[in-house]
This record gives sequence, structure tokens and C-alpha cells, in this order.
Amino acid sequence: MASFITTALSLCSALLLCFLLLPALFLGCDGQPLAMTYHRGVMLTGQIPVNLVFYGKFTASQRAVLSDFVASLSPLPGQKDSVEPSVGTWWSALRMYYAAASKTPPPRLALGRQIVDESYSLGKSLRDADLAALAARGGAALSVVLTAADVAVERFCMSRCGSHTSSASGRGRIVYIWVGDSSAQCPGQCAWPFHQPLYGPQTPPLVAPNGDVGTDGMVINLASMLAGAATNPFGDGFYQGPREAPLEAATACTGVYAKGAYPGYPGNLLVDPATGASFNAHGARGRKYLVPALFDPSTSTCSTLV
Repeated sequence: MASFITTALSLCSALLLCFLLLPALFLGCDGQPLAMTYHRGVMLTGQIPVNLVFYGKFTASQRAVLSDFVASLSPLPGQKDSVEPSVGTWWSALRMYYAAASKTPPPRLALGRQIVDESYSLGKSLRDADLAALAARGGAALSVVLTAADVAVERFCMSRCGSHTSSASGRGRIVYIWVGDSSAQCPGQCAWPFHQPLYGPQTPPLVAPNGDVGTDGMVINLASMLAGAATNPFGDGFYQGPREAPLEAATACTGVYAKGAYPGYPGNLLVDPATGASFNAHGARGRKYLVPALFDPSTSTCSTLV
């Protein structure tokens, strides 16, 4: 059984506690910035289909928000997002990792198959082994398991909002991601800033760009896991800290979404004048999304789109 690489909650019992500790996360014992170290491992490259496994009851609208986000990561030539800042530009910023290691561009992620299991075939309480079994249904080099709001997952809301890991199969090593809808279980931990925080400074929640706190929160965590899976797929790529609880390309910048961010404040985000929703990236089909900052290994700072 493969070991899991956890999300932004890997060093904290709750997301907002991470925000309180955010300034310290970048400093070592000597007060110097922590380095994002490359551990000489393989990173994901090339054209990679991403298959989505929806477990539980998702509405068609919720599935579209998530699938459109994946489709926004690597738009095809001639279909590049016309409005900046874009999700595609955010994803291409990972080239700063690839330039320092493999000398190849970040992988091009293409939306693959979508598998829907509304019957809760494995029940409503899942363990890590169940997530691996669901990911295997995707049958791709990169599968994403998305669990509905009424599905409990091992350590969900206790130490993670999602995870990425790898396992061996007949086709070689495969990478898979899990992200859960936290709207009914812990939105104050896993859907901030679209919900009142459970810990830390009590700032008012922002309006979610797609009108769904749980799904827009999933986009944030999915983005974080995709960045980590690309640059640290097998636990020996880029990360800070211990291998068992690493800070990766996006999770090293937990709570930072725009310039001016500080603990409890996501930064100076863009606001849709029609809906009042906050976002920092444009995506496919005219959608708007909130994506996390990416840690710049050359400057040891968080790089944002806006």
C-alpha cells in the first residue's frame, strides 16, 4: 500500500492554524528562508490525461465546475484562454521547477474520462485503500477521486483536505489524487476563504466564484494537489521539510492567493462586478476560479497571479 502525501494540512491540525503559523513556515531554525529542495526524483512530464472519478452524488453543475477546471490547465493551441490572468498561466508557472530539474516543460494535462459512482458502491466511510481502489477505476496515469459532501474519508478534516500518492500497477507506477467536498463536514478548514474560518482571524467569507462553497473549495485543494503531484509525484521531487509531511509547490503557500496576503487575509483578489465573487484566474467556458500561490524556489517567496 502506497504512503500518502498530504495536503496543506500536513503540518497543522487545521487549515486556519496554518495561516497563523504562515510566516514561520518559511523560516528555518536559524531564521533563514527554507529552501524548496529538489531530491533528484522523477517529475511528471509529457501529455497526461486526467480521469475524474466522482464518488457520491454530485450535481451536473458541480461536475462541470471541476471538469472545466482540469480542462483549463493546458488549453489546446488556438484555444488558449483569451482573458488573463488564467488557470493555464498559473499551471505553466510550474516551469520554474522544471527548468531547475528536468529541463522539460510542465506536463500538459488533458481532461480524460469522467466516471460517476452515485450508488456509493464502497459505502459512505472510506479508508485509504478504498481511495486506491476508486482511483484504479480511472485507468489512467493520473486519476482524481472526488468525494461528495456526505462521504467520510480517513483523516478528512482531521489532518487533510485531500492527498496525492502513487502506487504500482501492471502499467508501472501511477499517480492519483483525492479531494473531498468539505461543505458539510469542515468548510471552515478546507473551503476558506469561502467560509467563515474555524481558527485564526475571523474575517468575513468571500463569495465563491462558481456559487458553491464546497465545489470552489475543492478547486483550491485540487489545484494544490495537482501542483504537488507534478513536481513531487513519488516523494523524491521538490519539497520542503520532512518527506513524511512535505510542503510542496502550492502547499508551501497555504492561505496566499494574491499580493498583500497575510494570515487570515487571502490577498487583493479580483472581484466580479456582477456577482461580487472573488477570484484570481479565468478558466474554460468563461469560468472564474481561485487558485493558490506557487512557491518560487529561486526567491523562496510565494508567487501569485494577481
